Amino acid sequence: MELTMECRQELKATMKDPKRCLEDAADLYSYSYDASFGIFQPDLVLQPISTEETAAIVKIANVHRVPLYPRGRGTSLSGGPLAVHGGVVLDFSLWDHKLEIHPDDMIAIVSPGVLTGSIDTAAGKHGLMYPPDPSSAHVSTIGGNLAENSGGPRGLKYGVTKDYVIGLEVVTPEGEVIRTGGRTVKNVTGYDLTKLIVGSEGTLGIVTEAILKLIPKPVATKTALIPFKDLVDSGRAISKILTSGILPSKMEIMDQASVLAVEEYEPLGLPIHVEAVLLLELDGHPEAIAHEMEVVEKVCIAAGAEEVKVARDAIEERELWKARKLVSPAIVRIKPTKISEDATVPRSKIPEMFKRLKIIRDTFGVHLVVFGHAGDGNLHPNIIADQRDPEEMRRVEEAVGEIFKAAVELGGTLSGEHGIGVMKSPFMEMEVGKEGLDMMHRIKRAWDPNNILNPGKIFPEPGQRLVLS
Repeated sequence: MELTMECRQELKATMKDPKRCLEDAADLYSYSYDASFGIFQPDLVLQPISTEETAAIVKIANVHRVPLYPRGRGTSLSGGPLAVHGGVVLDFSLWDHKLEIHPDDMIAIVSPGVLTGSIDTAAGKHGLMYPPDPSSAHVSTIGGNLAENSGGPRGLKYGVTKDYVIGLEVVTPEGEVIRTGGRTVKNVTGYDLTKLIVGSEGTLGIVTEAILKLIPKPVATKTALIPFKDLVDSGRAISKILTSGILPSKMEIMDQASVLAVEEYEPLGLPIHVEAVLLLELDGHPEAIAHEMEVVEKVCIAAGAEEVKVARDAIEERELWKARKLVSPAIVRIKPTKISEDATVPRSKIPEMFKRLKIIRDTFGVHLVVFGHAGDGNLHPNIIADQRDPEEMRRVEEAVGEIFKAAVELGGTLSGEHGIGVMKSPFMEMEVGKEGLDMMHRIKRAWDPNNILNPGKIFPEPGQRLVLS
């Protein structure tokens, strides 16, 4: 519904500071995009910093049936916070007041605008850690991570965001405030609403506070770089490592295109003649991980690795991981448009997925770069293109569809950590089927009958196509 002047004034009145109401054209445009594609300008931006303000906003919006779009720092790669139907963006990036570490209970209690990396840093001062580590952890908010159920390199061993959320404060679509879960690790009282809300992409409720589980921080780490002449051999090595009884804390892959891009961006001495490089980290007791690294070396050499280069100290470890972090900035120097996907397949299907990606690359003539969290099958096939070239973007759209199709056919999923948002919603039925999608629709209608929370996300709309412009 259109944002009337009456509703606008009511919404603005909920903000105790008028500076947290943004409606100038320049401000609205700055909230019209995220790290994905498409430009959708909101009618108003509000910056709540309390549960009371948020609840008041939602109650007004529900009465007037005005769409609301929760937003953090705008790092979403799936269009999660885009105002696709107009309405009001709720910017929670200023709401970072609470970051409490309770070491005896091994929990953190946080506001939605707290940076994810700050939680792990604060926990580390008590010998603890918050494991979920998306690549954007230094800039992304925990509220956004909760909405998308974000992962990261450590997901292989430690899991993703939902595995560490034990309690939430949530504003419902009708403006009521509920609490789910609590401060205890075990809680089986009734339906697990906590897990339902985490990963619902802001479509069922707005998280205003989270209670997060922390774990002891490992005392030591050991990192290795392992080059392979054949990309498929590297996929087989991943499975062999995991079935050898070794569970790395991280196991990342960079294909040759990624390696070449990084070396041209910032020479680090990476092997550019190979098809793939694995980066692997073990953590735990020093003696235990020394033995585990010996096992990894034997397994990888037997699988076709050229060598296993083990970092001698923390400085060398940082240098090796620097290569992985530089992939994204490096590849956009090739062409300006980067389509970042995160199709995920069962670990046993990683070699087959690599084969399918090669075929897709050659069939559509696209510049395809593969890197990502290979240990849990969460690959990041990135296509580098030029958005100003319509013919190239047409081929890119077809290639992206084939990537999703390949992942699903191999028993995988459309998204391992980026979420569905608006980018992948046209493909939802491909994975969950009509019946599964209908059941999700029923849950959405029960929670949000007026469809005011983040409309246009997750569920495909009539005639909708992939948004790459």
